[in-house]
Amino acid sequence: MDDPHLALEERSALPDALRVLLESYPRDAWEADPNFSGLIRFWLDRHLMFRKLTATMATEAEQALDGELSPDVFASHLSRYGSMFMGELHGHHMIEDAHYFPHLKSLDTRLTRGFEILDRDHHAIDGHLEAFAQDANGALRAVAARTGHKDATATFGKGLARLEGFLDRHLTDEEELVVPVLLRFAPAGLT
Repeated sequence: MDDPHLALEERSALPDALRVLLESYPRDAWEADPNFSGLIRFWLDRHLMFRKLTATMATEAEQALDGELSPDVFASHLSRYGSMFMGELHGHHMIEDAHYFPHLKSLDTRLTRGFEILDRDHHAIDGHLEAFAQDANGALRAVAARTGHKDATATFGKGLARLEGFLDRHLTDEEELVVPVLLRFAPAGLT
């Protein structure tokens, strides 16, 4: 990437030049827009699901560390939620990269660089998901071995907090780029 400040781990938002449609389509007016579609609702709901899953896993890691949740229940939930989170997020990104982003960036070439940044984010998130899986598996192994589960759970929680921050940055930037494009152009074939 030509500007390291645009890397997922470094940026605080997309540059203003890539948020040009957001000025005409501010977030608080999206649902009232006549072009707000079932696709937009579905897509935003997917993002909400990813945020809820990470928040749930973070809360349960804290509860396990505080003794409010048994290690076995924590491990059972982490196995289910972690697997769902990784599988659904990978699938979501694959569809965006292969289908939605190529189509959407052709609608307003001023935003091409933004879609390239989002694609790079997906690759960066893959690395963070690998670390997530390692930390989660470490916690699961420690619970199964009945030793060191507090340390492994703490390590998982710290890694998850990093992933949560990066993922929220990406999801917010993606929403602020994609939804205004969908609202403005209401492209056929993407409903």
